[in-house]
Amino acid sequence: QVQLVESGGGLVQAGGSLRLSCAASGRTISTAAMGWFRQGPGKEREFAARIIASGRNTYYTDSVKGRFTISRDNAKNTVYLQMNSLKPEDTAVYYCAADFRTPYSPQTSDYNYWGQGTQVTVSS
Repeated sequence: QVQLVESGGGLVQAGGSLRLSCAASGRTISTAAMGWFRQGPGKEREFAARIIASGRNTYYTDSVKGRFTISRDNAKNTVYLQMNSLKPEDTAVYYCAADFRTPYSPQTSDYNYWGQGTQVTVSS
């Protein structure tokens, strides 16, 4: 069993930055691909970013490319999402998720474990 706990959310002005962390416990995530998802008010949850187990490859949804960076520190069992040039439309609850089944695939909708989420609010 893996527990994922997100932190780092908060209120920020448009153009600002935040760094989200996702700390894992119960099992090493070094053999998992990790993803960040988000769910805005009145919207469905959507994919934001993914990093494969080795950390060599990352993937982003078009709306965050060039602004968000996903990274991982397997020694700390933690994944990060650096968010720059934030926009009001980035306002959402951000979730991290672990994929142990296809750790080197570019994309999947089948994540094994999910965190509880952290709120990010971007004011205009």
